[in-house]
Amino acid sequence: MSASRVLVLEDNLIIAMEVEDMLRVVGVETVDIANSLDQAMDAVKVERYDFALLDVNLGEAMSFGFARHLKEAGIPFGFVSGYSDTQDFPPDLQHVPLLVKPFDEGAMREFLKKLLPTAELDPAS
Repeated sequence: MSASRVLVLEDNLIIAMEVEDMLRVVGVETVDIANSLDQAMDAVKVERYDFALLDVNLGEAMSFGFARHLKEAGIPFGFVSGYSDTQDFPPDLQHVPLLVKPFDEGAMREFLKKLLPTAELDPAS
């Protein structure tokens, strides 16, 4: 894959690790995991990311504000959520690609094709 560094904002460590594994299978070299908005904000201050995957509901907060920050910074992103669609999301974020939990590697590949249409994913193992 042409993306070498990805940020995953996910408050559930098990899901974050599963996402990391799937991203590595498709060819992402470095996956940084943030489990809070503060960690994610700190990460984007220090590193440059090819894209980010954002859990919508982080327990105490929603990731919409951070999504807007990424948009302003020019970092592509998509949402990962148990919500089945983006209809209840803020209007300016309803077009963002959504990967619905639970998901498998095939669903992740399809999601990444929507998020990064020009990226070449490593073939399935």
